[in-house]
Amino acid sequence: KKKLVEELRKAEDAAVVFCALHGVILPAIERLPAASMQRLNRLDDAVNALISPDPLRKDFLGHERLVSTLYNAVKPDPAVLEFAGRVACLVTIGDAIRARLNPNPVDISKVMRQVAEVLDASISGVDMPAKPAPVMDLSKVDFDALAKRFKETKRKNLELEALKAAIRAQLEKLIRFNKSRADYLAKFEELIESYNAGSRNIEDLFAQLLALSRSLNEEQERHVRENLSEEELTVFDILTRPGPELSTAERAEVKKVARQVLERLKSLLTLDWRRQTQACAKVRETIKDELDHGLPGAYTRELYRGKCAALFEHVYESYQGEGASVFSLAV
Repeated sequence: KKKLVEELRKAEDAAVVFCALHGVILPAIERLPAASMQRLNRLDDAVNALISPDPLRKDFLGHERLVSTLYNAVKPDPAVLEFAGRVACLVTIGDAIRARLNPNPVDISKVMRQVAEVLDASISGVDMPAKPAPVMDLSKVDFDALAKRFKETKRKNLELEALKAAIRAQLEKLIRFNKSRADYLAKFEELIESYNAGSRNIEDLFAQLLALSRSLNEEQERHVRENLSEEELTVFDILTRPGPELSTAERAEVKKVARQVLERLKSLLTLDWRRQTQACAKVRETIKDELDHGLPGAYTRELYRGKCAALFEHVYESYQGEGASVFSLAV
């Protein structure tokens, strides 16, 4: 225990120095009255200072985890009382950061209640962050108003992380439906990496992310412009990305194929069809037949075979059978 206490003290000191180097003075926060507005505001400032860029956040969370781990290892030795306030402050900031990064976590309240029953109440007088607001819906965002708010706020890191979380959520949904949208994810990751590397400032990154958000909204509504359902658009994209140069009339033919092949396949996708060799073979043959008879002459035999394989892979991964699919299960 004595050795652990020494290690805890070293880890705590390192965490305090790290925070101070980034403008967060932990002792000053701890001296403020619990639950006071001053304390809550200073905690928000601390979260803003330590949440971005990504490498800085990871370093802070590393310090916080080490301190928490050592603190829990020392308990229930009375020596922990010396560190309780400092650990509580670090954990509060760390939890607030994690909540910002994951605004819609899986509901584990039942499990947490069970855990709480076996934890001792060694930390008191510290307000933990409230349940975070849901991730913003980009389709309902006034981008001009958001840009103005970002320009005026003093907590730009928090605004940035909220926008990043919203983009991640929308990208996850869009790519789950349609893997051809992976280019948007690559663009998003390139922007974040350039910011983390210091080659892009926060104002430029936010502007670029706003532009990407607009593009994602347009992509989300593209099926309406193409006069296709989301499911049909995914098949259409598989057949055309990458694909041959098509005329307007040929694009219309491919759209017709997308509708027809889905209609035929849905009658074949019975429960557990993926586990049945004959059912899989029937699905594969149906895809080949529909594409062979419906695709325009711009498709070479090699391209045709590639599209058949890609479409079967999509159906296999996305459709469980009996009407269940990534599309039907979408919230």
